[in-house]
Parts: sequence; C-alpha cells; structure tokens
Amino acid sequence: MREVRGTGLGWISGVRRLCAAVALLSLSGAAAMAEPRIVWQVENPFRFFLDPADTEVHRATWASLSEAERRSPVLAAERLLSERHPDGWSATMFAKTCWDPVKNRYACREKGDYLNPKSHTILARMQGLDDAQTVDCTWLTSPQSRGPRGKAVTLPCDTPVQLEIPYPGGAWISVEIGGRQVAEVAARVVDLFIVGMGDSFASGEGNPDVPVRFSPDRAADYDAKLIGYPARIGDWRDIGDKPFIEENARWQDQACHRSLYSHQLRAALQLAIEDPHRAVTYVGVACSGAETVFGLFLRYKGHEWVPNPPVLSQFSAIAEAQCGSRPAPDYDLPEAYHMNEKVPELKGGLVLKKCDAERARKIDLILLSIGGNDIGFARLVANAVLADTSTLRSLGGWFGHVHGLAEARGLLDVLDDRLKSVNRALHNILHVPWSESDRIVLTGYPPMALQEDGRSVCPDGRDGMNVLPDFALSEAKAREGAAAADRLNAIMLESARQHQWSFVDSYRTAFQGRGICASFSDAPWSMADEMRLPRRINGQWEPYNPADWRAYAQRQRWFRTPNDAFMTGNFHVSQSLLQNVLKAQGLSWVQLLLASIYSGAFHPTAEGQAAMADAVAAKARSVLVKYDSRRRAARGDAAGLLRSADR
Repeated sequence: MREVRGTGLGWISGVRRLCAAVALLSLSGAAAMAEPRIVWQVENPFRFFLDPADTEVHRATWASLSEAERRSPVLAAERLLSERHPDGWSATMFAKTCWDPVKNRYACREKGDYLNPKSHTILARMQGLDDAQTVDCTWLTSPQSRGPRGKAVTLPCDTPVQLEIPYPGGAWISVEIGGRQVAEVAARVVDLFIVGMGDSFASGEGNPDVPVRFSPDRAADYDAKLIGYPARIGDWRDIGDKPFIEENARWQDQACHRSLYSHQLRAALQLAIEDPHRAVTYVGVACSGAETVFGLFLRYKGHEWVPNPPVLSQFSAIAEAQCGSRPAPDYDLPEAYHMNEKVPELKGGLVLKKCDAERARKIDLILLSIGGNDIGFARLVANAVLADTSTLRSLGGWFGHVHGLAEARGLLDVLDDRLKSVNRALHNILHVPWSESDRIVLTGYPPMALQEDGRSVCPDGRDGMNVLPDFALSEAKAREGAAAADRLNAIMLESARQHQWSFVDSYRTAFQGRGICASFSDAPWSMADEMRLPRRINGQWEPYNPADWRAYAQRQRWFRTPNDAFMTGNFHVSQSLLQNVLKAQGLSWVQLLLASIYSGAFHPTAEGQAAMADAVAAKARSVLVKYDSRRRAARGDAAGLLRSADR
C-alpha cells in the first residue's frame, strides 16, 4: 500500500483504501476478486523511434482499423495518416530516431545500447479487478534468470505502471494487495533484429520525410523558354543559392534518399506494433542507386551529394551494427565472391567488415531489394520516356547509357551469379545460418506501367511528364521495359528458390491499373488537372496553385511521375562549380532534370510502399511463426522450471 503522509483528508483517504483492501481479501467469493490478471505491453516496441509517442501514433492507428482494413493494415494506416497529416506523418518523426546522420551509424546516446538492449520498458495494468480505483496495488518484479529484484511500486490499482524487464531473460511480475498476492505473470519480451538492405525501391525514394514546399504566388524561370515553374518558398534570389538549398526536401538519410516511408521500415514497424510482447530493433541501409557490387559489396556514396556520404558498403554497415558499440574488424576475404570472375569488380582486394560470430547479434529477418539497378533500371526507363529526337537521349538519358530489352538481356544473364555472390555474403559475413535461409526475404519489383487488365501498358503520351519537353512515354518501349521486368522477376524468383530465400511479389496484382498513367486523386483538383504540372501564365496558375499540392494525398496512381517528383522532391544542385559549368554551356535546364528524375520519378508512392510492406510483413510473419514454434518447443517448460528454482 502507498505510504500515507500528513493528516486530515489524506489520512482518511488512506484508511478508506486500507479498509477496502481488507474487505477485498476477506471476500474470497466476491466479484471484485473474481479473476484479476496482469496484462502488459512493450511501451515502445519500435525501438528505432526515440519517442514512444511516435510509435504509439502507429499502434493506435492500427488498433483503430476494422477487420476488413486489417487485411492490408499498412496501406489502410497510410491512408488514415495521410488524411490526418496532409503534409505527411513522417515530418514530425524522422529527426527523432536512433540514426546518427553525422556518423552514418545506428545509435541512441540517451537510450543506452540500441543494437544490444539489456532491458525493455513495459506498461502493465490490472484487469478484472472491480473497484480498482479505491485500492492500492503493489507491483513486484523478479528476473526469470539471475539478477536483482526490481523495486516495489505502489499505485492505485486502476493506474498503469512502468516496469523495466531484463532482456533476454524476462521477469516475473506479481501484484499484491494488502500484502497478499492476487496476480502473477511471466513477462518476456521478444526483440527481433530486422535488417533492411538494397536499392531505391527499398529506401523509399520519391517519398521524402519532409517534401518541398512551394510559394503560392512566386514562379521560377530556368531559361528563356522554360518559364513560370512552381517556385520554392523562402528568401532566395537565385535557383541553387544557399537559402534555396536550405529548403530542400529532407530525408532520414539525405545521401541515400532513405525515408520512413520505406516498405522495409513500414513492414518492420507493423511487426512491432501488432504484438504487445514484441519489440523490433531495426537497421536499414538501403540506398537509392545501389546495386549488388557498388552498394552491397563496395562503397557507394549515395544518390545525393552530401558533405558526409556513407563510408561503408551495406554488408559492412550491417556487420558493424551486429557488433553494436564495439567496432567490427576488417577482413581481407579469400572467398570467391567474384564467382570465378563472373563478377570481376569483386576480384582482388575485397575487404569487408565482419563481426566475429560469437559477438555478432543474430539477425531475425533480412529484407532485401536488389537487382533492378544491376540490369539498368534507369536506362530502361530513359529509353521508354525519351523521344528519339530529344537532347537528353543524345546525351545519354540521365547522363548515362540508354538501352532497351536487347541490351538488358546481357545484364540479366549474369544477374543470377551476382545473387549467388550476395547469398554467400549473407551467410558468411552476416552469419545467417544456412539452415535458416528463409529468414532472407527478397522483394520483387512492382509493375510500373501495367494497365488494369494485367496485359496492356500505358499508351503513348505526355501525361504526368510535361515538366520537360524531352519526356514522352512510348507504349512500344514501355512494353520492352515490362518484358525486361518480367524476366527480372522470374530470375529473382528462381534465385530465391535455389537459395531457399523467401520471395515476395504477391502485391504485384494490386499495382495493376495504378501505374504512372493512372490519374484519379483525392487531392483538391480534378482528375484531368492531376497529371499536369502547374505553370504560371499571365500572372495566373494553371491548372492549380502549386502551394495546394499534397505529396501524400490518396491517389489511384502508386508511381511517381516526373511531374510528381518535381512537386515532391524537387532536388536541385547548389551554386557549385558543376552548376556554373552547366550555366556557361547553356544547360541550366539540367536543374529541371534533377528536380524530376533525381527526385524519385518512376518509384512507388507512399501508398505503393505501404502495399509492398503489407506483403513483406505477411511473408515475415510466416517465417517468424515457424522459428517461434521451434524456439518454444526447444525451450519447453523452462520458464516454469526457472520459477520453481527461484522459489
């Protein structure tokens, strides 16, 4: 019982509580003591969020879903959150995470060791206790393994209590009223270590945590012909000056365009919030533009120019995370990751970080998205949307090669070898047991231009692409790209079977009719206006004011068009030497290319990412259930034995 201090009403209240407790204990058959029990949940199950309130936003949203909505909980939650947060829910959360953008590593200074937790805070409360508001409960904890007992906490029985539960051993929680135990439960938190790796489809490209904002009345000119474009807010004078760049879209990781909208993060978050006794330690290193060689194995500096680009490859970054606060050593690897020189870039001098097996934290799930850039995803897209006579095509697409299905075939032929190399590294570098290969979840790519019938692709046209005159979708070339994508998907599926990975592509049907030419939107403008880029003509915005743009409004379209990317990411380079050279050559329109293509065009929207997350989470659940059943069988009744020994 709580200590009673002072006199008067406080003393009387204390006496009343004591009398009530005595009455409860004496009435063994009373309804008040019928079946009291302890219920508990992890306070902050998604440990990547520093503030438990941010996790609770997602948990409460999930709890509010109907039974039908819970069939696709991430997508349903994304739609609800977009209604409540017109500028996107991530804007208030992305800076409060266990990611250190300066050191490019996962850490939480004020939260102890993020990667190797020693305990979890839980919220516990009594259930089935009538008149709980008039009685005090004393909460006691004792570890299920070795360790000191927790401090006794006395509160009114209707008040939830915060308790610290050791990890991984767990604790026994008991409640006493008037010195007599009325309830007891074993509390053990399951903390999953989930890793996200891969490319732009995994990073969340196209969906910045804080989209760019536009002025309601100011316009921007790029040259004498490209005039009247939406202009950013802010006190800037020239495109690319310091105040202009300060209004860039913001990302959880700026170099990699990695955001909280990533389907890998959303799947991990969903797994965390749907089980009250589960926590998730999440580490995501996916990076826009990454491929198997430059990205997974070798250092890749990212998609956007930043002062402190990533210094480690994705394999090395995960190995560092496995070692937690202790650095992982470098290993000069003799293994044949070059696959008998079929991946020549990996031959000779390949050095990766590798956490020693006895120190490395075991990974429960690896979420992987890779392969698209290996076969030239950007080149295939450029081929489909650049007119044969365009300046950009003559320069080489997005300043690289442009190729179609014929050129992609050679790259598709060697992709299987690259995935074999990845498989070896996942087991040998990251210590995924060979017998547990299905913990590796490979996600396929959604169809970008597939119509609702599942056969035809988007027709010729410039809808959603009038940001630059060079853009015009070719149905014939889009069909070539779709054929390459189908073969890519088949190779990924066969590789997953060969390596016994889990493969996810069940969401692909949901993307039919939601490609880059789909136009319906819940935004405050008509369907016809939805696909057009606003321009200021004769002092008036047509077809709508850019300040009204909502990047995360619900749409039929689940892919960003170049117009969408301009209005959402709007990436520009600063007034650097590069920009000055481009101006001198009369190529200031390159800023428009960056503002559309390098801002996430032809990538899934937040809704698309959510649909992918639902499919990944469903596959992950089946994998986790399998290993949880094995764990329970192996452990048997160990908890009961421990409790008996403790007594």
